[in-house]
Amino acid sequence: MKNPVPTILNFSWKCSLAFLSLVGLAVLPVLDSSRAAEEDKERWNKKYETERYLFGRDPIPFLQDHLGLLPKGAALDLAMGEGRNGVFLATKGFQVTGVDISEAGFKKAQAMAAEKGVTLTTVVADLEQYTIPPNIFDVILCTYYLQRDLFPKMAAALKPGGMILIETYTVDHLQYRPQFNKEFLLRRNELLTLLPGLRVLRYQEVDTGDAAFASILAQKP
Repeated sequence: MKNPVPTILNFSWKCSLAFLSLVGLAVLPVLDSSRAAEEDKERWNKKYETERYLFGRDPIPFLQDHLGLLPKGAALDLAMGEGRNGVFLATKGFQVTGVDISEAGFKKAQAMAAEKGVTLTTVVADLEQYTIPPNIFDVILCTYYLQRDLFPKMAAALKPGGMILIETYTVDHLQYRPQFNKEFLLRRNELLTLLPGLRVLRYQEVDTGDAAFASILAQKP
């Protein structure tokens, strides 16, 4: 089988910044945000520029366990990374779009997709700036990335009956990684409060002995 041709989109803010400068508007906060995003991109590209898949090639068990509940159709994988969850969904017949800041991660995701004979659409973007189109996705994934203002945007992007699946670390993870930034850790039961208006189908908080995380599957009415 011929390897699928990867689809990669890239967003740039340079033209917008140049326009703001020309019209005399303050651009320092935007520049600070842009600089932070570039530093974040460089950091993740460096992490992913290894032959080994940093987080493995298998999807998270919570996704595998609840695959049968997910409505087929268009899936959005936010903070896709190296693609382990998005590629898994693509092999199950979903049309998958991934968004991440790292081109290096996407190269590995596309390589894995090609191996399995499926395609992905990948969008290189900073999730703090990315606008999610409303009412077009049947499934949205976001794993091991916490940006609290993203939750209402994810809910708005779902079609009626669509589902969100989220998994990320909780504050209990500090016992294993004391240096972890607390801002990016969920409080206990916090995930249950971040998707108001959605029906919670499954929820868990897990401590494996070397990691602590929460997982949720919720459905839009």
